Amino acid sequence: MDLAFLAAFYGGLLTENQRRILSLHCEEDYSLAEIAAEMGISRQAAHETLSRASARLFGMEEALGMADRFQKMESGLEAALAALRNKDFARTERLLEELLRLDQEEKDGL
Repeated sequence: MDLAFLAAFYGGLLTENQRRILSLHCEEDYSLAEIAAEMGISRQAAHETLSRASARLFGMEEALGMADRFQKMESGLEAALAALRNKDFARTERLLEELLRLDQEEKDGL
C-alpha cells in the first residue's frame, strides 16, 4: 500500500506535525534535509517523525483494512461501469454481485 494513499486516507488521525512532514515528503517530494529546513528541526527529527507517522499509518491499515477495501470497491465499480458501457450486462451483474458480497462480508465482520 502506498504511503501517500494511506496519509490521505488516515492522515486526520495523525498529529498536525506528522501530517505536515508527510505532506512535504509525499506530495512535495522533499528530502529529509529539505523537510528539516522547512520545519526548523534536525534531519534526524524529520526522519523519526516520518518513520513514526508511517508506522502508525501502516498499523492502522493492518488493523482496519479500510484503505484496501476502498481500493477494491473503487476498482470494482470502475470495472462494472466499463462493462456496462460495453453493454456486457452479464459481467456488470457479476461485478456488482462481487461488490455486494464484499460489502456484506465487511458488515458481517463488524
